[in-house]
Amino acid sequence: RSAPCRLEWSGLGGRCQAPIAGNAGNQRQAPPGIESGPLGMDSALNERLIARARDGDTQALSELFDLHQPRLVRMVDLRLDGALRRRLDPTDVVQEAWVDVVERFPQWCKQDELPFHVWLRLTTSQALAQMQRRHFAAGKRDAHREVQGAFSRPSITALSAANAFIATATSPTQAAQREELRARVLAALEELDDMDREIVALRHFEGLTNEEAAAELSIEPAAASKRFVRALLRLKPALQALAPESAGDAS
Repeated sequence: RSAPCRLEWSGLGGRCQAPIAGNAGNQRQAPPGIESGPLGMDSALNERLIARARDGDTQALSELFDLHQPRLVRMVDLRLDGALRRRLDPTDVVQEAWVDVVERFPQWCKQDELPFHVWLRLTTSQALAQMQRRHFAAGKRDAHREVQGAFSRPSITALSAANAFIATATSPTQAAQREELRARVLAALEELDDMDREIVALRHFEGLTNEEAAAELSIEPAAASKRFVRALLRLKPALQALAPESAGDAS
């Protein structure tokens, strides 16, 4: 991965350099927090940056990654194995993904099946899987962790999903019952399979459309929709305690 010129991306407060021809690189400040991320991004700006990056503008690719990085950090944070959180930060994974994005972007440009943001998430997911394997191998990973089942991409755990739901419990009564609510939601989430939990995370926590979630999971949109509705119906009794006023929305 060595090259005379290097493209720098430092949008997460650290420096990550990836080789790419013809650009000396510039450091920039990180963009604002998640609330200003891709869920509220300027789609016209996004498309302009993609077009410039396709034409070989390496600065545009760096700016494009900056635009998407808050959502990528959120994505990794929801799926990072709890045993690794003291050794691995979500931003470390996103920095690793940036190196892969620079190397693989020309290949993405040659296809038209995956939208850029879906491809970017898949690349980041692969970086997460690789980093988790390396860290677990270094720590002599337990045998039971070696088997991930048919759904092998890093997915949100029941505990991570429960914590994300409980974070919305803001009323005084809910706060006082937080652990009881967590246990109830966790038990419901553990009844879902990995893909159903993942579809809930993609749609509910990360704001993907049904079509985007389907593309990321490599399933048909109709199947993704059915899984989402089924998961919400199964979670509804536990989630009513978190938001009684909106419980009917899950039906």
